Amino acid sequence: MSKTADPLAGLIDSQELRRQLTALTVPYDGDGSDMRVRAEALSLLKAAMRQAREVAEKRLFEDGGGTLCARRLSHVQDEVIRVIYDYALHHVYRVKNPSAAERMAVVAVGGYGRGTLAPGSDVDLLFLLPYKQTPWGEQVVEYILYMLWDLGLKVGHATRNVEECLRLSRSDMTIRTAVLEARFIWGDKALFADMVRRFDTEVVAGSGPEFIAAKLAERDERHRRQGTSRYLVEPNVKEGKGGLRDLNTLFWISKYFYRVRSGAGLIKAGVFSRADYQRFKKGEDFLWAVRCHLHFLTGRAEERLSFDVQREIAVRLGYTQHPGMKDVERFMKHYFLVAKDVGDLTRIFCAALEEQHAKAPQPLSRLIGQLTGRNRRRRLVKGFPEFVIDNGRLNLASESAFEKDPVNLIRLFALAERHSAMLHPEMLKRVRRSLKLIGPKMREDPEANRLFLQVLTSRSDPETLLRKMNETGVLGRFLPDFGKVVAMMQFSMYHHYTVDEHLIRSIGVLGEIERGEAGDDHPLATDLIRTIQNRKVLFVAMLLHDIAKGRPEDHSIAGARIARRLCRRLGLSASETDTVAWLVEHHLDMSTIAQSRDLSDRKTIEDFARVVQSLERLKLLLIFTVADIRAVGPNVFNGWKGQLLRTLYYETEPLLSGGHSQAPHSQRVAAAKAELAEALASWEPEAREAYLERHYPAYWLRVPLERKLADAQMIREADAAATGFASRVVAHAFEEVTEITVLAADHPKLLSTIAGACFVAGANIVDAQIDTTTDGYALDTIFISRELPRDDDELRRGERICTLIEKALRGQERLPDSVARKAAARGRMKAFRIEAEVLVNNSWSNRHTVLEVSGLDRPGLLFDLTRAISGLNLNINSAHIATFGERVVDVFYVTDLTGQKIGNIGRQEAIRTRLCEAVDGEEGEEPGRRRPRRTSAV
Repeated sequence: MSKTADPLAGLIDSQELRRQLTALTVPYDGDGSDMRVRAEALSLLKAAMRQAREVAEKRLFEDGGGTLCARRLSHVQDEVIRVIYDYALHHVYRVKNPSAAERMAVVAVGGYGRGTLAPGSDVDLLFLLPYKQTPWGEQVVEYILYMLWDLGLKVGHATRNVEECLRLSRSDMTIRTAVLEARFIWGDKALFADMVRRFDTEVVAGSGPEFIAAKLAERDERHRRQGTSRYLVEPNVKEGKGGLRDLNTLFWISKYFYRVRSGAGLIKAGVFSRADYQRFKKGEDFLWAVRCHLHFLTGRAEERLSFDVQREIAVRLGYTQHPGMKDVERFMKHYFLVAKDVGDLTRIFCAALEEQHAKAPQPLSRLIGQLTGRNRRRRLVKGFPEFVIDNGRLNLASESAFEKDPVNLIRLFALAERHSAMLHPEMLKRVRRSLKLIGPKMREDPEANRLFLQVLTSRSDPETLLRKMNETGVLGRFLPDFGKVVAMMQFSMYHHYTVDEHLIRSIGVLGEIERGEAGDDHPLATDLIRTIQNRKVLFVAMLLHDIAKGRPEDHSIAGARIARRLCRRLGLSASETDTVAWLVEHHLDMSTIAQSRDLSDRKTIEDFARVVQSLERLKLLLIFTVADIRAVGPNVFNGWKGQLLRTLYYETEPLLSGGHSQAPHSQRVAAAKAELAEALASWEPEAREAYLERHYPAYWLRVPLERKLADAQMIREADAAATGFASRVVAHAFEEVTEITVLAADHPKLLSTIAGACFVAGANIVDAQIDTTTDGYALDTIFISRELPRDDDELRRGERICTLIEKALRGQERLPDSVARKAAARGRMKAFRIEAEVLVNNSWSNRHTVLEVSGLDRPGLLFDLTRAISGLNLNINSAHIATFGERVVDVFYVTDLTGQKIGNIGRQEAIRTRLCEAVDGEEGEEPGRRRPRRTSAV
């Protein structure tokens, strides 16, 4: 199709459709009410609509025009409604001499009224009457609606006369907006014109401020429901912040207040420049393309860009993979840049609303005065005559302030922080249009870098200032490396925000910790941040820690290199630069070790201490890690992760602070036994001495006294009952986990049985410690994620799990069948492809071989892994389960049946093969049938 051709041509031939429908009624003397005729008419209409939609989708692939596609679909819908209306009037409910009351206009309202329609959108109609409803009108409306419903359309409708439309518009803002967007489709055009004329004079006139306030409040509430950030990684294309509805809101206000009929009218009204309007059109076209593809792909009115459709939408839009970035990540980066543009256009629009009408007393100015609670006041900023405080907001005193001194583009944020002033929308608009002034010379300017560091390390609210700096484009221009991660999305369920939004949020969390606003959740981090020697390095490292995301190399190593370069530019000393670079390079270490290593294993602590090297770095890394995890997304950080981090800190601190050296192994075991013996003083001496000999040394060294006492009591009661099974449930509210301890006869599949029972019960295991007694019993303690707020409810849940474990051990419950039924659906994980990887490592522990298994998480995975490990005749000493969105990292400390490490290369290879098969859901098939692609041993 040529560019000059009508883009709506060739979609549907309404004249031919009318001819075919008329031909259907000839044998029935022109009566179209016969059910057989109606069924044939419906078949013709369905075929015409299906063919038209196929053409529209094909053209969307060919020209990529999202707005065009929406217009095409709206045009098709218009034609179908016109044909049905004419058919109803001429062949079904004919009136030879219609009265004045027997008139009707079919009107499109809502999104359909704008002449745009997505494949799955509702069709919102207003049947407009001159007076009250008549039997004829009721029949025609009913016939049209039933035809549309039978075509499979979702139709929203109202039947009103002109007076009702006007009366309801005055009292209901939703109806007022619908009438504002009303568009004539068919019928009595004079009736529609009368409504529009009266609506403009009787409803719209003089009510602009009221409408604006209502629409902006409605927008804010919608943002609150959808998520206040426009950088959520599964955005809602229609309702989310930066989506189509935000552009609709601008258009509603424009049409209502400025009385323009198209986006181009905003240029004449002085609201948008021509460049701004082009951004408006490009953003709208892109969002419509995404939305139409989304509806076509899913076959329904799906508005959320969830992970399971993002990759396919990226392919449909023609995105390809680049080094360091997947096709889907490039597509989503484009999406978030458009969402950012929508936010920028909203600020420009609001600035124009205020500025244009503040100069001359208008109703809007009075509204703004009411909202701010004060009259318009302007005063120069002392020492900086280029700036004024305007109604409590920082603004420019001179339009040439940035051209005279580009450093003002950074200074304005420092002044806003100093004066606790918001930024005036008009100034933000000028900032956006002055970004070209930020070049190499300004980036190296010492004053600009000093001011930026002042903003970054502000003790008040650096997050808000940095977000404004980012939204205006200043941050990405001043730090080009940061600019590369602006709007960058990681195709991962773990990360809730784009990279730049995560970095800015992490600064905000760091500020909360420093101000003591997160003490209940992070007591250790809150205490430590008051003792660190240099807070500056913490804030700089936090801003830069993910700055190298999207590159082919490891982002931690590349980020450290970038940090060294930027720190020098920002004026940091050599030692400060070293600390920042070290934090960036090792920012994942503490989280990884805490969640996936045995913290009771001395080798783990020693290895970590060698990496950290100093107590000051340990403090910095602990605070950094807490803030980083917190900023990933809601509920990612929990009490259990906090407890693991605290344990790692407290175990490492003595090695770095020059405290006492570790006592000999035998001496520590003896001390632990003596401590418990003293606590069990009420026991008979013979029973107490016999009990102390039932545990191996590992138990004495890693289990806290409180749990040892509980274990002793449980084992004693189990001996007396002679049941061979006992269990205990303890709820830990602060850590957000529930502890389940099971005593049972030892056998290799015990942990697998526990894992299966937990899975069937819907419990998520986060850690497990396995101990055996000298008389052949296993004492397994697992920690599951807490689900219920009340302790008593959580305890009952834990007891139900214990009952299921007991039934499985006694053969009353076939776990493999139950697990298979529960795991039948993989759900959203299908969107991801993660290659299974198994690491067999003999250097991480002095006593155990460590198996690190990573891959795509799925229902029942832990059950399959533990079953495979028991089938390999390995003893599991501890298990540590970490999930990062769709990716799971399960770590097992194991020995062979003689208690030795696995040193044989051939056996290591068999372990890797079997566990890779288990990750892929192939456990139990013939070993070696499918070789893993990524395996390694250390």
